[in-house]
Amino acid sequence: MTSYAAMEALNAKAGTLAEALSILYWDQQSMMPNGGGPSRADQTALLETMVHDITAGAELGEAIEGADGDNTLDPWQRANVEETRRQYIRATAIPSDLVAAKSKAESHALAIWQEARPNNDFAAALPALRDCFNLAKQAGQAIADQTGQPLYEAMIDGFEPGLTVAQIDAVFDDYAAFLPDFLDDVLTVQEQRGEPLPLDGPFDVPTQRQVFQEIMKSVGFDFEHGRLDTSAHPFCGGTPNDVRMTTRYRDENFMDAMMGVLHETGHALYEQGLPKDYARQPVGLARGMVLHESQSLTIEMQVVRSRAFMNYAAPMLAKAFGKSGPAWTGENLSRHAARVARSFIRVEADEVTYPAHVILRYRLEKAMLSGDLDLADLPQAWGDGLESLLGIRPDNDREGCLQDIHWYSGAFGYFPTYSLGAMCAAQVFGAARDHLGDVEAQIERGEFAPLVQWLRENVHGKASSGSTEEILTAATGSGLRADAFKAHLRKRYLDG
Repeated sequence: MTSYAAMEALNAKAGTLAEALSILYWDQQSMMPNGGGPSRADQTALLETMVHDITAGAELGEAIEGADGDNTLDPWQRANVEETRRQYIRATAIPSDLVAAKSKAESHALAIWQEARPNNDFAAALPALRDCFNLAKQAGQAIADQTGQPLYEAMIDGFEPGLTVAQIDAVFDDYAAFLPDFLDDVLTVQEQRGEPLPLDGPFDVPTQRQVFQEIMKSVGFDFEHGRLDTSAHPFCGGTPNDVRMTTRYRDENFMDAMMGVLHETGHALYEQGLPKDYARQPVGLARGMVLHESQSLTIEMQVVRSRAFMNYAAPMLAKAFGKSGPAWTGENLSRHAARVARSFIRVEADEVTYPAHVILRYRLEKAMLSGDLDLADLPQAWGDGLESLLGIRPDNDREGCLQDIHWYSGAFGYFPTYSLGAMCAAQVFGAARDHLGDVEAQIERGEFAPLVQWLRENVHGKASSGSTEEILTAATGSGLRADAFKAHLRKRYLDG
């Protein structure tokens, strides 16, 4: 067996275990009874330790070095060696006992969060959150010491390789300066246009689920290799061959659940479009969360919130809910879908204010990691930050620092990728439009295949064969720029 083949075999073993972990995580959030938490913590800790033992093992290190000298490798194989090396360097920085402790703390914190959030009880969640934070920081510092990166960048690198604080600061500071005047202009124009006609509920949840699944199929989701369930926080998990999506429903408002479903469908399409020949190999994984979020937001923000999509979906939705009349036209539905408001909940925010929610979390993460913000002071800091960005303050922690799952699962460094993904989505969709011609007319006819195929060829199928910048430049002609996103917002909310 060649060194490269040995490396592939070890990657495949670790990748299979990681897939099992992903399914267990989905089960914990959607199906597992509350009493299963302690056992699940043991299960995930053991599996994560097994993955770590492989990815940080001497056998893999030797295989990487041997493969590095193999001149017969093709570009994808060469990229696989480099991606394996990158993961190996990060893995060897963290001892196995820290991996196990971190996993158990995250499982415990998730269980506590699931109870604390509906009860609006941050005090109950704080000890578990503090454990999660301290262990995530410890792991991040170990990686930083190994790689020479600053602490926060070492943590961000786990979600988006190569992304720096300087890059994030430049984009976020620019948007934070742009937002106040632009938001005022949007709200003024929106007021002049008048309120959309109300969509009178209730909307039966089983009916919501059924019609959303029909839309998912039309967009391109493969139900032979995936499913849709319910959880406290929408997410997309599982594996490329077994994608597990969730959303949450309210019978008085179907629009939020639909947006959540189609957002996660964008993630799912990316996973289902990854190259099968490199399954369970580092090079065959999604590049990073900026591109991943760009795919979810291409579907949700660029496509689903458009007038074209609502013209397509309106008859389907009206029929499903037994509705008729002017409220159920594509025009009126699109006004609901593109409604802008200063609001508290990130996952339900419009695309104009959404980046402010992410900027808030990014700033809080930096303050926590620098020691400038104690976790006990999060509710106050959250309210102050949101008031500064959007002029509103949450009345309770459920609408504030308890609303997101990320910190309670140890995902510090994840949040910045959301808004960078939105900016990337505008750039990607613009390139697709240039290539495909009148993509809006295709969407209005329910013809999503050309867009999805273009994404397959230019994003999904590239996996981790290049950097985010390389993949984005090949697809759009340049690296990440914020100007495409701003232009999109001006067109939709001021000129449209």
